[in-house]
Amino acid sequence: MAREKTHQAGLRVDVRWPVDVKIKLRKPMEQNVTARISDLSPTGFRLHTHNKLLLGTNLWISLPGFDSKKAIVRWTRDFEAGCQFEAAIYEPIFLHMLKVMSQTKVR
Repeated sequence: MAREKTHQAGLRVDVRWPVDVKIKLRKPMEQNVTARISDLSPTGFRLHTHNKLLLGTNLWISLPGFDSKKAIVRWTRDFEAGCQFEAAIYEPIFLHMLKVMSQTKVR
């Protein structure tokens, strides 16, 4: 699995792993909607949605086979957003998530 380490003005230091996974996304007081994640790190992810998100929006994502995780939108570009988890994912769990997601491709 290829990895990319990106630094943007010193804001990101975690390795982003490419994934292509459908997830459930929920904003406060709203129903779940389907979205897609294209990269993932223990501290955040790149999200693709059908609706634009506002900077600072709190949301919850449900990854296939795992509990929901709370995150906040840190940047947006059209229907794409960079989000940061409220609490980083413990490394052994994160590695297990990557293994599961590599078997759960978007179709």
